[in-house]
Amino acid sequence: MRPRLALAAAALGLALAGPAVAHTAAGLPGGFAAGFAHPFGGADHLLATVAVGLWGAVLGRPLVYALPAAFPLMMVVGAVLAMFGAPAPPVEIGIALSALVLGTCVALAVRAPAGLALAMVGGFALFHGYAHGRELPSAADPLGYSAGFVLATGLLHLAGVAIAALSASPAGRWVTRALGVLVALAGAGFLAQALAP
Repeated sequence: MRPRLALAAAALGLALAGPAVAHTAAGLPGGFAAGFAHPFGGADHLLATVAVGLWGAVLGRPLVYALPAAFPLMMVVGAVLAMFGAPAPPVEIGIALSALVLGTCVALAVRAPAGLALAMVGGFALFHGYAHGRELPSAADPLGYSAGFVLATGLLHLAGVAIAALSASPAGRWVTRALGVLVALAGAGFLAQALAP
């Protein structure tokens, strides 16, 4: 149990330290460091990506691997669509819904079929990717920026998986569910902001 707690604590530290990294890199040119820092700078993206890892861990194999792999891949697709001028979806609403829905899935330990879980995560990732893709044309190094935000997103997924390792114990399962509730509540707040006139 202790190694799991240590792993979860380290993952939580990574997630909490992220905003400091983002603040430090805010003035950097648009390269790898700026791309890596970017996902930590927005609570909506940070919480949704951690929730992907949490939900994957709740669902178990193979989705504990598949969901954190699908999200960055579909995020890249969304970024490419934005770069090539695809019609803009309601990005802020989609990102807010991702936190609300994924947080709810974690809180309720929803056992969705693999295809549905992948479709949900992939669909939400398109919104996150589109938001990042809108910023790519102004980046000094678009490829470096892209690599940075994909890597950071993957690490946030791993943080969620590691935190959910606590769910091996009955008390830990409630911790994971409580985190899901917090993400869902934050998502509801983001959605209210996105829908506000």
